[in-house]
Amino acid sequence: MALQRIDACRFASSSVDDTIAFGELVASLVEDGDVLVLTGGLGVGKTQFTKGLARGLGDERPVTSPTFSLMAVHDGGRIPLFHFDLYRLEHAFELEDTGIYDVLGYEGVCVLEWGEQFQDELTDAYLSITLTRDPDDAGRRTIALEAFGARADALAAGIDAAVRRISGAEGMG
Repeated sequence: MALQRIDACRFASSSVDDTIAFGELVASLVEDGDVLVLTGGLGVGKTQFTKGLARGLGDERPVTSPTFSLMAVHDGGRIPLFHFDLYRLEHAFELEDTGIYDVLGYEGVCVLEWGEQFQDELTDAYLSITLTRDPDDAGRRTIALEAFGARADALAAGIDAAVRRISGAEGMG
């Protein structure tokens, strides 16, 4: 994996495979009740990350963004993965129809693509994962973590330490 640690909780992915591998790495650390909010423009790798997360949890079934169905359940791994795509929602009251409140923060891991637009209505405890495209290299992404809550802090620290080990950045920041 060519994923590199830039500094604390910021990483560089140089390919789709790196982004998928990052998801696999995160899968080894997530627990029931974890909430991951994926932020970034269209095509930056949110679904690729989720593919890796599902694979790392042990679910080998195909992962696509649930843009029209709003939620996909991947329950073939060690814990269920609830994958939400909130892109098409315009108002917070529409969240009720997604099933998000039935699982958010309780069972499995919840991944919310475009969840930042409804953050006030969802939960105060989550790990924000922001993916941004490098303007000088279309294949390169920066992945930044921001933790909200004690569990998210521990998860972010665990991810940072794991990337540090695999990227040979033991002595960095």
